[in-house]
Formats: sequence, structure tokens, C-alpha cells
Amino acid sequence: MGKHVTSRAFTPVDRQRYRDKMQRGLDALARMLAGGDFSFPHQQMGLEMELSLVDERMDPSMSNSVVLEKINDPSFTTELGQHNIELNVLPRALAGDGALELEHELRKALLRADRKAQDANTKLVLIGTLPTLRRGHFDPSWLSHNPRYSQLNEQIFTAKGEEMLLDMEGAPLGDGGPERLRCYADSIVPESACTSVQLHLQVSPEDFAAHWNAAQCLAGVQLAIGANSPFLLGKALWHETRVPLFQQATDTRPQELKNQGVRPRVWFGERWITSIFDLFEENVRYFPALLPEPEEEDPVAALQAGRAPTLAELRLHNGTIWRWNRPVYDLVDGVPHLRVENRVLPSGPSVPDVMANAAFFYGVQRALTEQDRPLWTQMSFAAAEENFYTGARHGMDAHLYWPGAGWVTPDELVLRRLLPMAHEGLRLCGVSDAAREHTLGVIEARCLRKQTGSSWQRDVVARLEQRGHDRPSALATMLRRYVELTDSAEPVHAWPLE
Repeated sequence: MGKHVTSRAFTPVDRQRYRDKMQRGLDALARMLAGGDFSFPHQQMGLEMELSLVDERMDPSMSNSVVLEKINDPSFTTELGQHNIELNVLPRALAGDGALELEHELRKALLRADRKAQDANTKLVLIGTLPTLRRGHFDPSWLSHNPRYSQLNEQIFTAKGEEMLLDMEGAPLGDGGPERLRCYADSIVPESACTSVQLHLQVSPEDFAAHWNAAQCLAGVQLAIGANSPFLLGKALWHETRVPLFQQATDTRPQELKNQGVRPRVWFGERWITSIFDLFEENVRYFPALLPEPEEEDPVAALQAGRAPTLAELRLHNGTIWRWNRPVYDLVDGVPHLRVENRVLPSGPSVPDVMANAAFFYGVQRALTEQDRPLWTQMSFAAAEENFYTGARHGMDAHLYWPGAGWVTPDELVLRRLLPMAHEGLRLCGVSDAAREHTLGVIEARCLRKQTGSSWQRDVVARLEQRGHDRPSALATMLRRYVELTDSAEPVHAWPLE
């Protein structure tokens, strides 16, 4: 969420002052955008990867504080639930062999961390939603020990005024009918089941809108070919169950406000943009602050004094609105820059899959921004949003709308249209031929095989149940095999079902 917060009650004066400070921040941001006061020496990428922790029975291991102490590496930090940690990768140039080097570094870092975690009888898992979670693991006591998480939990439930309803119906598994999950939660801990990979791309202010719009166009495709979250609380649900779960687990709206059309804080958005300012302005206009803790700095005064403002209030507020493609304003050594943060993808299934998903996103995104007639001028925003939810629900079985192709399956769309665009986009970014062929070859093989992390999990569980396993046993057995295959560093398209 951008910073640590203190554990204290917020007053009406805090909220009014915070709103005023956010307006001052918007004024400063508008002046900076008009003046071109941003750093953009070259295109950089960054990556965050959230991980789950399990014990020898493949149950969640609520031990992140112990595991992080044993890993003893500042690149690894806490996440919302005690069975989560996060790996943060330093930004680097997208060009050259950066993707190959990053894949090697990720594998080394995760292997080293996993060995340390084994000292605590814990295993790291790269997966979108941990399938062995049970209702008891969503108890508020399993929040990580950090004031920002408890404050966020308190403020969301204060705003909502009632328990969270988790209500979703899945795609049929095997020969069975659709399965339904309907239960209540008295904390935001269910959000900890949404473990993701977040991709960052530094862009110039004048290019931000095109990159964000392109990312929105791609979100449904990303989910369809990268789904890895099919099970929650023992039920086979969406191929990417993180999508409905994240929205429902952090929803501050009681039913009456939903009926009025009040926007959710986990949000796809509602329109194409012309500037990053549009997104920050929407944040302030539509969403009340959850953590209204203002800083002393006056952003306009800082700008007038020749300093780049921190925009602390805008940034913290932005961190409590979970757009699937989030705008980021940040400072490095006092110099401001802008990033698109792509939050669509689940964690895993393997490091090669993660890097392939990243390369595909960066490549197609860049190619879309170079088109003479932008895709988003040929496609309604509602169609992009429908693709997003369809891709999340059905994975490779989805039918997506794409201008010039009509309704098409994800594998056909990628193989015929988007893979060539990804190659061209990465070439424009200066990515080496070796890196392009290696990473995008994984996407090609996955689409030819039509096997994602989600479809593999579903198929293995269905086969185990046909052989007499009950659902808990099938999920634990599947997860153990999943972990072994992740450790082998083979991409998911090559994973056997037996």
C-alpha cells in the first residue's frame, strides 16, 4: 500500500484534511505533467511475486515471520496472510538478455529461500490460490503482524458494516455440474488467497495512457492463457478464482450501495484514458480514504521550491484501490517517474512460465502502442471488461472478442495474431533474439497444448477423484505433485497428468 501506517483511530478532522491534501496532490501532479518533470532514461521493468507457504502435509503454514527471519534477505517481505511472503525484484532494463538473466536470478533466489524455509519445516509454493486452504485459515488471527494490515481490515469492515459474502459458481469439473461457494468471512484474510505476480513498466508521461489502455485490452487474454487459481475452500470455481475472490474479499459496499452502482475498490475501470491524471483523479473523486493519515509536506509548496513532491496521500490512497492495471507515481533519489503496474497474473506455475507471461505482456503491450490506429479506438471498454471476466472464468475455454477477428478462443488469438505482435514489440524494446525465442516459445507451446496451471490442476484432481480420492485428499495429492514439478523448472505445458 505504499507505506507503513500507525495503529490509531482516525478522526473526522483527519479525513477532511486528507481529502484536502489529496486535492493539493492532484494540483501538483497536473503541474508536473504539464512541465515534463519526470525521469525516463530508458524503459525499465520490475516484478513482484507473492508466494504461499505450506507444511509437509501441504496445508498452509502460518509461519511467514519465522521463514523471513531464516531467509534474511530484504528482497523477501511480509504479505497480508501469515502463510504469504513476497519477493521484490530490483528494476532493470527490458532490453538485451534481461529476461534470461532475470529468470536465472529468480530461480536462484527462490531455491535459496526454499532451502532456508525448510529449516522451519515449510515449503514455498508458486500458485495463484492455495487449494488446501480451509475456512479456519481465514480467521482474523492469521493476518500478518503489521499495523497496516490490521488497520486496513478494521477500516474496510467499518465501511461495509457487515461480514463479507464470498459467492461464486465455477466451471464444471469432469463429469460433474458447476460447484458453488457461498460463505461469509469476518476479516479480509481471504484476500491472502490471491497470490499474484505484479509486472511494472516505467513509461514516459506522454506514453502512459497508451500503455495503460493497451494493458486493459490484454487483461482478458492474460488471464485466459495464464490462469492458475481454480480451487478455493475445496470447490472447483473459476479458472482464475483470484478475480472474484479479490473483489469480494475487500468489498466495502453493502448490498444497497452495490444496487446504487457505487464502484468496487477492486476495479477494472470504466473508460479509456488520455492521461495518468485521469486515474488518480478518479481515485480521489470516487473512493473515500481508508487510511487517512496525512503527511506534513505541502505538495504544491514542494514543487514551487524546486523539489519533487512525494504525493504521499495520493500514493497511499492509490494503494487501497486495487485496479487490475494500476498507475504508479514513485521517486528514486528524489526524481519522479511513472509506471504501469499490471496486477492481472497469478503466481506460478513455474519460473519459466512467469517470465514467459511477462515477456508476452510487455511485447504485445508495446506493439499495441505502436499501431497507427490504436486497438482501443476499435473496441469498446465494455468489451475489454467482458473479456477480462470471461477469461478469468473459463481460461482456455473462453471466447474473447478481438477487433478484426470477432469472437475467438484464446489459443487461436495468441497463435495467429498476438505472438507475432509480441515478437515485434520485444524487438522494438531491444530484447535479444535469444530472450524472445526462449520466453515466447513457452507461450506458443502452452497454447498449442492448451494446458495452463489451472487446467492442469483441474485435470489432475478430476483423475484422482475418479480413482477414489475424496476432494481434500485429491487436492493435497495434486499440490504435492505440483510443487515437485515447479521445482523441476519445467514450464506447465510440459507437465504430465499422470
